[in-house]
Amino acid sequence: MRNEKLIHALGNCINHCNYCADACLGEDDVKKMVSCIRSDKVCAEACAALVQILAIKDADARDLVEYCRKVCKACADECEKHEAQHCKDCAKACRECEEACKAYLG
Repeated sequence: MRNEKLIHALGNCINHCNYCADACLGEDDVKKMVSCIRSDKVCAEACAALVQILAIKDADARDLVEYCRKVCKACADECEKHEAQHCKDCAKACRECEEACKAYLG
């Protein structure tokens, strides 16, 4: 199945973004984590939407895959600015999802 690798990467990214956003809320200086939290939320939602679209046979999802790739890149860029392990783990998942989107697009 062509979508299988991408769907797996999307699910992993959604999980890491949701966990990271929640963990950021527990940081001592939450104000410095606002951009990270917002990036996590947008990324998780974009990935979740893409998973749903990919489940529809013959749906044209290329534009959404490209958007998701951009969002994953932006989220990884933001998470990489922070030292927290949850941010590092999230950045890694986002980079993997970004690569899976690129592979899907060919």
